[in-house]
Amino acid sequence: MFLHIVFLLFLLSSTSHATVQDFCVADLKGADTPAGYPCKPPANVTSDDFVYTGLAEAANVTNIINAAVTPAFVAQFPGLNGLELSAARLDLGPSGVIPLHTHPGANELLIVLQGHILAGFISSGNIVYQKVLKKGELMVFPQGLLHFQIAVGKRKALAFPVFSSANPGLQILDFALFASNFSTPLVTQTTFLDPDLVKKLKGVLGGSG
Repeated sequence: MFLHIVFLLFLLSSTSHATVQDFCVADLKGADTPAGYPCKPPANVTSDDFVYTGLAEAANVTNIINAAVTPAFVAQFPGLNGLELSAARLDLGPSGVIPLHTHPGANELLIVLQGHILAGFISSGNIVYQKVLKKGELMVFPQGLLHFQIAVGKRKALAFPVFSSANPGLQILDFALFASNFSTPLVTQTTFLDPDLVKKLKGVLGGSG
């Protein structure tokens, strides 16, 4: 009898937080909170809220990394609000690089559609897991771990990352160090890099300090 009661309580607790709404299209005029954006009034929701065309076209990769990431997060695609799902488009020119970065709020699944991409991540035990991926192959990157993607060879590459959050977050290691106001003495002290190199990289990426 006791086990039956425990089982019923478990069922009640596991369903008590279940949503009673079909969806919650983001009202981007509201505040973005840890729980997401407030819902747009259902009367104002249209089919367009559930469709996003921003990943259809290739992005310009004429930049220092010869690559570009086009996001389809909740801020661009309000229909994702509350669904724990988002995506992006990854365009890589020949030898293009997505530098070491993390997504603090989501796991990532990378799907390669064109070219070859060397992709990998570094575990919390400082072990590197990497693989050259070709068309049709996938790789998963656990939440919060540093990872990278590099186009292999002289061809362009195209991939679509999918995330387990409508707002996965992004922090690029090089930008955190050299595009911020993190002072040169502190960067030098915490990374063991030469001060002249730190200043040079800050000059390239627009950092200060």
